[in-house]
Amino acid sequence: MPLSFFTNTFAGNPLDRASDRRTNTDWLAEQLASPDSLGVAIWNGRPFIEKTKDGGTQIAYLPAKLAADLAGGPERLLFMGLWKETAIFAVDMEGEADPGQGPLQGLGEFKDLRQVSMQLPPSDAAIMATAKQMFEWRRRHQFCASCGQPSQTMDGGWKRQCPSCKVEHFPRTDPVVIMLAYHGERCMLGRQAAWPKGMFSSLAGFLEPGESIEEACARELNEEAGLHTRQVRYHSTQPWPYPSSLMIGLLAEVEDEEGAPDQTELDEIRWFTRAEAKLLLAGELPDTFCPQPMAIAHQLIKAWAYEA
Repeated sequence: MPLSFFTNTFAGNPLDRASDRRTNTDWLAEQLASPDSLGVAIWNGRPFIEKTKDGGTQIAYLPAKLAADLAGGPERLLFMGLWKETAIFAVDMEGEADPGQGPLQGLGEFKDLRQVSMQLPPSDAAIMATAKQMFEWRRRHQFCASCGQPSQTMDGGWKRQCPSCKVEHFPRTDPVVIMLAYHGERCMLGRQAAWPKGMFSSLAGFLEPGESIEEACARELNEEAGLHTRQVRYHSTQPWPYPSSLMIGLLAEVEDEEGAPDQTELDEIRWFTRAEAKLLLAGELPDTFCPQPMAIAHQLIKAWAYEA
């Protein structure tokens, strides 16, 4: 049964994470050595994929033992979970040389996750996004934040522990509110100067300590666009592995349309009718476009434009 009425790209990882097995080193070793276990590969943040017989795209699975050999030890290896009874591991590969032209030649190719996310089955995109986010965390947290000494991977890659001060470190997820502001029959989108010309999107910002989701939404809309929020409605969430965010999608009714861009975060704001929003989503509004369907910003615009 679906947990939500809507599942964004990178959500819906189908694996049983089997978190209760992560501390069982003997079991993990058995699974890693099993000829039935499988591996997935990430190189510099890019997933290893292959073409299907019908021209589609999917994960290029490897034997788990090959993934372990490529990892060269536990530091670059992650126990992803179980697909039914099959253990899935991920290997993190780095460097300038493309492994797809080396040890993995002929088995697939590495592609940018954003570019292929809509071509992959949704479950495959979610699996690779999880692996990418976990390896980004490992890359950024190789030293203990308490004493500065090198930390060691544990629990199948889901925990790091400092051998010096014994402090444990766990993966971080950064919550971000992303909201479509609307008043009456018009919604507001903003654009940053660094974005491609003509691109408009929903506003977004990180939650701060001691702040609720609703408070963060209201603060960001006021800081960036001078708008005052009346009420906030939840839409959906999206794991966003760039590097480790959880996008919390909201629809925010504001008091009026008197806002203005702060010229720091936003360069411009613009109000769109529902008809204009539909044209924007279809790519038919002249000289203006919004994020692609893989982004939750697109789905927020669509939800508002087509709501009854």
